[in-house]
Amino acid sequence: MALVPLKPVLDAARRGGYAQGAFNVNAVCQAKAVIEVHEMLRSAAILQGADLANAFMGGRADFANGTVEDKIVGARNIGDAVKKYGENSPVPVVLHLDHGRDMESVKAAIAGGYTSVMIDGSSLPLEENMELTREVVKYAHPRGVSVEGELGVLAGVEDHVFAASSTYTNPLTAVEFVRNTKVDALAISYGTMHGPSKGKDVKLRREIPIAIRECLAHEGLDCALVSHGSSTVPAYIVHEINALGGNIQNAYGISLDELKAAIPAGINKINVDTDIRLAVTRNMRELFAKRPELQESPSIGGVYQLLKEHPENPDPRVFLPAVYDTVMYGVVEDDDRAALVEVIEAGVKEAVATLIVEFGSYGHAPDTELVTLEEMAERYEKAGI
Repeated sequence: MALVPLKPVLDAARRGGYAQGAFNVNAVCQAKAVIEVHEMLRSAAILQGADLANAFMGGRADFANGTVEDKIVGARNIGDAVKKYGENSPVPVVLHLDHGRDMESVKAAIAGGYTSVMIDGSSLPLEENMELTREVVKYAHPRGVSVEGELGVLAGVEDHVFAASSTYTNPLTAVEFVRNTKVDALAISYGTMHGPSKGKDVKLRREIPIAIRECLAHEGLDCALVSHGSSTVPAYIVHEINALGGNIQNAYGISLDELKAAIPAGINKINVDTDIRLAVTRNMRELFAKRPELQESPSIGGVYQLLKEHPENPDPRVFLPAVYDTVMYGVVEDDDRAALVEVIEAGVKEAVATLIVEFGSYGHAPDTELVTLEEMAERYEKAGI
């Protein structure tokens, strides 16, 4: 089966009372690992490529300065990888753009094979946010592509999406936003935070998704709710990174108890990125510690040098430009490169498997209706959205 849009996956989650984890990937082998672990646990899979991740996958190491051309190349590279491992998968697979910045980023993603896109206009005034989001919906829905918008501002930084403080989502404004934009999913602000430093003992304001869900239902509006900035930042992985020469400080995530309690409050999709970054970075440091001869490897020694130079950074994209052909195309040219890929994939699976189980989506793959993009486009047209 071809990849599916986001909407039927989240519709199944809403019916079943569980949440779908949505996991960011930044390399071909990471996409492979995310799909494989979902297959093992019989869960639908949502893979996310952030807007700047597309620039990185297009060969731009300084991805914050990626051009539209970089993003077009990168979206095609990650799209090809997800099709390769997901097109004949026994579980539904979604490729979703995370934090799309503008229409050009959205068009690049859809051209590359994304089946769902998020447009982040949360930093704009409400009217401008709705106008931008509606334009994306008008472009995406005729192609069968689902759309996620964002209302409210999350504090923290992720892929250079930065805010110093949070602005909680107003439920009544959420109704106005969904009615005017026709989005399939809405990312809300209710206490989560981007990045690895979310603060100790964060308490989520579950009354916000509860109120939004009730207000949407009262108005007969159909929209899933999304939790961004929801990594758990496992303390044991942070400690292991630091024991292996890293220097990750003040790293605290959202507790699993808080996230799980948000699911019956109305959260249907939970975005996770930092947990994967940490597990992959820990595994790479561990590989070079256990096999010191690889530190001088002509094939992967450059990764080790970058790990040494950036002990404070948990983002594998800082270290992986040394093996860019593997990142972008999945090229594994020798045993040393194979060893690196193996530990990257193992880190992804460690982080993701736990959350598939905790969020409750395991075993629910058959619950998702298998809808092609063409069929979804027809449904949108008939519904006038």
